Amino acid sequence: MIRFGVVGTGWITDAFIKGASLDKDFKLCAVYSRSAEKAKEFAKKYSVENIFTDLEEMAKSNLIDAVYIASPNSLHAEQSMLFMNHKKHVLCEKPLASNSNEVKNMIKASRDNNVALMEALKTGFLPNFKAVKENLDKLGEIRRIVANFCQYSSRYDSFKEGRHCNVFDPAFSGGSLMDIGIYCTYFIMSLFGVPKDVVATGEILGTGVDGQGTLCLQYDGMEGVVIHSKITDSVVSSEIQGEAGNMVINKISVPRNITIYYRGGNIQDISRPQIEDDMYYEAAEFINLIKAGKIESDINSHKLSLSVMEVLDKARKQIGVIFPADKKI
Repeated sequence: MIRFGVVGTGWITDAFIKGASLDKDFKLCAVYSRSAEKAKEFAKKYSVENIFTDLEEMAKSNLIDAVYIASPNSLHAEQSMLFMNHKKHVLCEKPLASNSNEVKNMIKASRDNNVALMEALKTGFLPNFKAVKENLDKLGEIRRIVANFCQYSSRYDSFKEGRHCNVFDPAFSGGSLMDIGIYCTYFIMSLFGVPKDVVATGEILGTGVDGQGTLCLQYDGMEGVVIHSKITDSVVSSEIQGEAGNMVINKISVPRNITIYYRGGNIQDISRPQIEDDMYYEAAEFINLIKAGKIESDINSHKLSLSVMEVLDKARKQIGVIFPADKKI
């Protein structure tokens, strides 16, 4: 049994607990919130007795073995380091940090303390991502992948009315690229590795973060195109284009329906059954790492997290998005 604490009481933490609870070795033992009232309210839902409003006290506690961190992006590195330095395993929401320098420090802390560190980006663990990977050879020579994720933010209307929103605030390392463009970038790099070159454009909002943008990732013989937005919606699927056929993926972050259209006219559905509470897959991977005494996943590896963040750093530099965390380097 792995005893977990959670940092953050938003909807994503509920989704994580729901999925993780499907694993027999998961046990929720503690909840952190800056507000005691929020912590109590959240803990009550899951019959958890232990609440914390002091993060260091939680990190020092012998009540937990591991922590799931779902705080604002800008706090990921600092909070993860605190827990790892107190010998706690860390599953941290994407993006793992604000920049690649922070990721390097986090990886060092994981190694120095011999504790597991994994980025909580679920796509690579899903059965349908594995279906994509295992059927790529059917497409022949691959020439292009278009990864599209555009989702009108539930907070954008409020933002336009002048209210503060963390997701559109550079102080919290927000913006479209960091929030959802990362899914597209992770997907492409999980399949094809580090690109030779990165070209990025973006629409910068009044706060200084990007509302939408495009990345072109250059590879030998092919290109990866990332289209992301928090200020528009899209109903267009993502696609991997090969010389022998195209693979259409309904949703890049959580693929469920995958179809290959061959040049000869044949169509093949390669979709696989997938648990609805799909955060189960990342939780199970993380729990298995801890049980096996490993400090990193073979799928969401330290190397992949760092490589993706280095690409996001390059893209942000090109479009002119700067976070306070960048100035600490």
